[in-house]
Amino acid sequence: MFAIVKIGGKQYKVKEGDIIFVEKLANGEGETVEFSEVMAVSQESGFTVGTPTVAGASVSATIIKQGKDKKIYVMTYRPKKNSKRKLGHRQPHTKIQIQKISV
Repeated sequence: MFAIVKIGGKQYKVKEGDIIFVEKLANGEGETVEFSEVMAVSQESGFTVGTPTVAGASVSATIIKQGKDKKIYVMTYRPKKNSKRKLGHRQPHTKIQIQKISV
């Protein structure tokens, strides 16, 4: 059984027990989060696609950890002008574990 769920503007294919990294969520560590924007659900009885979401379907997950990705460096420069700039960015993310897919 798997589901396609929309979290933070992106769609993820998840199964029960999966651990995924999503965009930062406002909840704290150890809390349970419920996602109701389920685009599709696959079960033993068949595959259900929503229009645009499956009515009554939800995915519950537990927040394991809040963190940041590795640092990305961006360098800009203008030739012959002695102008350069180095920027760094660390995208915040949330590590979650899928507990239950309910239809």
